[in-house]
Amino acid sequence: MGSLNFYVDPAFYLILAVAVVPASILGLTGHRIKYYGLAASVVFLLLLFGETPEGIAAFVTFLCISCTVTFWVLRSWQRGQQSMLRYRLGIAFVVLPLVVYKVGAVFDQNLMGFLGISYVTFKAVQVIIEIRDGVIAEMTFVDYLYFLVFFAPFTSGPIDRSRRFTDDANRIYSTGEYANLLASGIMLILIGAVYQKVLGTVFFSYFTPEPLGGGSVWHEALAQVKDAYMYGFYLFFDFAGYSMMAMGASYCFGIKTPRNFRAPFLALDVREFWDRWHMTLSAWLRDFVFMRVVKHATRKKLFADRMQRACAGYMCNFMLMGAWHGITVDYLAYGLYYGVLMSATDVYQKKSAFHKRHRQKRWYKVLQWVTTINLVMFGMAIFSGQLHMVIGGIIHG
Repeated sequence: MGSLNFYVDPAFYLILAVAVVPASILGLTGHRIKYYGLAASVVFLLLLFGETPEGIAAFVTFLCISCTVTFWVLRSWQRGQQSMLRYRLGIAFVVLPLVVYKVGAVFDQNLMGFLGISYVTFKAVQVIIEIRDGVIAEMTFVDYLYFLVFFAPFTSGPIDRSRRFTDDANRIYSTGEYANLLASGIMLILIGAVYQKVLGTVFFSYFTPEPLGGGSVWHEALAQVKDAYMYGFYLFFDFAGYSMMAMGASYCFGIKTPRNFRAPFLALDVREFWDRWHMTLSAWLRDFVFMRVVKHATRKKLFADRMQRACAGYMCNFMLMGAWHGITVDYLAYGLYYGVLMSATDVYQKKSAFHKRHRQKRWYKVLQWVTTINLVMFGMAIFSGQLHMVIGGIIHG
């Protein structure tokens, strides 16, 4: 038996439909779904890994490491022995499998890797940081394990927060509340399927990147612009569709996994774009990277003013985001691009008298939107490897 691709293989939807039946009976009859959801998640993950013992072994190793170090740190904080050494070691041990996997991938080696490692690592790191911040004072082993292994958003998010997830997992819904949640979940799965399998497929069919040919400059330029836009729309409908289906499946199990996209192509600047695109990743990076870099730089007086600290935060934030996708030229360049772009946007909006004077005017908003959508699509060309291919063609042509 091969691996079961979530939200891709037809068999997944059949198994999901069967799995939802007991969950819906529990929910509609006023019972907690958590323990059944945990058991169902284990089954789904076994199907996900299929006949890949290396993936199962890597995942079980990660679970053992994360559970051990997380409760090791938690016990320290509960006893009033807030050991920063434990905290730093906990973060290092949890992140290590992902680092090993990403570095190994550069050399075509799958070391410590398994489907979903990036997202589950973010969740495990978040818990340790929130223990250190005093946000999490208590957590049971079952709640922590369920948070890590819950199948619906396992492979590609959205990235949930542990306290919000645990509140939902331990909640007993009334019949009416769960019925509404179940109906919303089914609707999200259907809409997400249309996004991913219909609209995403259509736009991907028009994404045909090629090196520069022998045509006119305008023809070649328009072809590259077309491909950037087609990839951008494809990625949105594919990823937003997946996220909707993950939300829908979560709802059926009583977990209100947060929204991941909110009309990102209507953004008027790149900061607003990242408030609308992959929102759970953006919020995670803002809370656990950007804000902490700025706070550290302020405390250590590393920069002369607040704007310089913010720019340093943006660069760290987006370089990490690029490396998280993969340690390749394209992903690192993508992170660098947005780090620079976010910094430039912040400086422009805070320093430009022209922007402050005209920002509420309709013509200026239209100009902002046109500029933003083109900057975003240029970023898509970097992310997809299209720009790398074009530049390589020019160099070797």
